[in-house]
Amino acid sequence: TAGLSLPWNSGQAEGQNTRVKLLKRRGYGRANFDLLRKLILLQD
Repeated sequence: TAGLSLPWNSGQAEGQNTRVKLLKRRGYGRANFDLLRKLILLQD
């Protein structure tokens, strides 16, 4: 309801969450937290 009635939305935040989840899945089993952090901070 809020998405249709209010002039703002959380699209940008949800997009960032989706990107982080994708990076986590891609590195599952071989990446540690430090590498994940670098990938998140260095990507556009």
